[in-house]
Amino acid sequence: MKEKTSILDSAAISRALKRISHEIIERNKGTEDLLLVGIKTRGTPLATRIQQNIEEIEGIKVPTGELDISLYRDDLSNKSTAGEATVNQSNIQTNIDGKKVILVDDVLYTGRTVRAALDAVVDIGRPESIQLAVLIDRGHRELPIRADYVGKNIPTSMDEVIKVQLNEVDEAEKVSIFE
Repeated sequence: MKEKTSILDSAAISRALKRISHEIIERNKGTEDLLLVGIKTRGTPLATRIQQNIEEIEGIKVPTGELDISLYRDDLSNKSTAGEATVNQSNIQTNIDGKKVILVDDVLYTGRTVRAALDAVVDIGRPESIQLAVLIDRGHRELPIRADYVGKNIPTSMDEVIKVQLNEVDEAEKVSIFE
C-alpha cells in the first residue's frame, strides 16, 4: 500500500471536530443528558477531543465512555479476522438509560462497525437516542446507516483505504488515502 494523497492535516482535523462539537450542541439544544461514547480505537480520542471542545464552548464537561465492539462484529467467523478478535473492556461509567448517546468513530465505511456498536449500546442500557459522529464518511454502505455529524465526506473507490492517524494512538496527526 502506498500513500496516494493526504486529505486532512492536524489543523483541518481540529476544525472538523470543532464544527461537529457545535453541531452536537445545536441539534441537542445544549448539553443536557449527552453522553459521548468513542468506539475503540480511534473513536475514543476523538470523543475526548469533542468533549474538550464542548467544555470550551458551553463550560460543561459532558461525560464520555469507551466502547469495545469486538464480540459484536458479524465477521468473527471469517478466517482472516477470527484470530484478530480480542476481548477488551468497554468503559462507560455513566448510566446510559435516558441519555442522548453520541457514538464517535474515525471512519464510516460499510456501516458494520456502527451496527455492532448499536448492539453493544443496547446491551448496556436504553438510551433516549443514539446519534453518530464520524471524522470521515467514505461511502460504500452495506447497511442503512447514516452519520448525524460528519467531519468530511471523502468519496473513495473500493480499492482505496482511508487511514486516520491521531497523536494519542499513532503519534502522528493526519488523514490519508492509500491505494
